[in-house]
Amino acid sequence: MTQQLWWYSVRASGVVAWVLVTAAVVWGLLLSSRSTTRPRPAWVLDLHRFLGGLTFVFLAVHIFGLMFDKWVGFGPRELFVPMESEYRPGALAWGIIAMYLLIAVELTSLAMKRLTRRIWHAIHLLSLVVFAMTTVHVLTAGTDARRAPVQAFAWASCVVVVGLTVFRIVMRAAAARRRRSFARRLDAHDALPTRTLGPLDEAIDALRHDESRRHRMAARLGHHRDTEPRSTPR
Repeated sequence: MTQQLWWYSVRASGVVAWVLVTAAVVWGLLLSSRSTTRPRPAWVLDLHRFLGGLTFVFLAVHIFGLMFDKWVGFGPRELFVPMESEYRPGALAWGIIAMYLLIAVELTSLAMKRLTRRIWHAIHLLSLVVFAMTTVHVLTAGTDARRAPVQAFAWASCVVVVGLTVFRIVMRAAAARRRRSFARRLDAHDALPTRTLGPLDEAIDALRHDESRRHRMAARLGHHRDTEPRSTPR
């Protein structure tokens, strides 16, 4: 491959990896907020995992292309250690840190069954940080940052991710309020005397009373039949 083709592969793989990270985060937010029933949540989860795995493929192509590109001359130190590159060190540091966070998120996802829910959830939330750092990396280090489609996708993706994050927080807060309200109602129901029960509780008590009356009447009828004198056959 010529140097120009290596550089094109670096640019294309970097943009595609950014798009895949964005899609994985969006699908993850839709799944966690339980805001989708069609397609099914199981299908959304499979797609979320597939997008995360596919991101690593294009990330590997991106790094592999940078190692073979001779225009800047990246080595392992510049590609894996933040602030060691002479070419835009700050911009490259965003991408390097995002890469390490993405690896942590993916590894904990694979080992989710062996971790507690709290630990897994805390690490998995770093995917939002990965999205933010990747976006900054593309807009500061990439040569395509000034192109209109790249800027339009950056703004649109930020709006969607922020909107879904706020929606998720609001939905979780509303669910927590409903759980607390239901718990308070249960506690108040146990503490109230019988005369202060609501219409629903009174209806339930009436049904229970009618059921006990039917049982008593059935028992009396059975007893009456047992004690009734039987006619002897002739």
